[in-house]
Amino acid sequence: MLDQLKGLAVALIVTPLGLALLYAVFRRAQRAWWVAGSLVTVALLATGLLIAPVFIEPLFNKYTPVSDPAVRDPILAMARANQIPVDQVLQFDASRQTNRVSANVSGFLGTTRIALNDNLLRRCSLPEVRMVMAHEMGHYVLNHIGKFLVFFGVMLVAGFWFCDRFFELIRTRFPHWGVRGIDDPAGFPLLMLLLGVFFFVVTPIKNTIIRSSEAEADAFGLNVSREPDGFAQCALKLGDYRKLDPGPWEEIFFFDHPSGRARIRMAMDWKAEQLRGRQ
Repeated sequence: MLDQLKGLAVALIVTPLGLALLYAVFRRAQRAWWVAGSLVTVALLATGLLIAPVFIEPLFNKYTPVSDPAVRDPILAMARANQIPVDQVLQFDASRQTNRVSANVSGFLGTTRIALNDNLLRRCSLPEVRMVMAHEMGHYVLNHIGKFLVFFGVMLVAGFWFCDRFFELIRTRFPHWGVRGIDDPAGFPLLMLLLGVFFFVVTPIKNTIIRSSEAEADAFGLNVSREPDGFAQCALKLGDYRKLDPGPWEEIFFFDHPSGRARIRMAMDWKAEQLRGRQ
């Protein structure tokens, strides 16, 4: 039910406002619509990524401080060691919506916070919890959100440019559609079709870049938490909804996270090197 409410809120409030703004920009920018549209879309995406975990998600889930020191204190110690400005760890009741484990380190301008869902606490051991939280800290410390926005902005410029090249060509080829131009909302289905074609073609590039960022956060998490066994065990649990052992090309084209096999191998390689270094 809560997932449905979230989807309804986006469909009825956020999406229409975003589209209204986008088409207002299209009308004003004229021939440079694809540049202006890209910038506005990135700005909307950045706003959503920065404020949603802090101000939107609490509308649908209950957030409470983690009181168990065995869970809370090691997480806060890792945060302090990596200059993350938080003084508490929050948990939220995602089990009302899903059985997936998740966590995040989010916020900006004094709103930074660490949150983990109750599935993580219920399904995972303390070493697994520490590793997951260290991984999320890696995204924050390595500024992956900022890098993702830059990358996605470049892709959006390329995607809107692709639409600019073909939108008019198709519109004039089918005048009976009654689409006046790019600033006519009647052309929205065509615009979405062209964007869909573009992003389908560049899916391997997008997934590879995101997967590389996830691998960086994995390495950060191992070095901070020093929990290779917890990492491997958690990777096995993620196999509930991610294929553990895809083929090489399948992983390159369709996986935006390292496979379970790759993550377990990373954890065991890290552990072997640590043991070798102590000899």
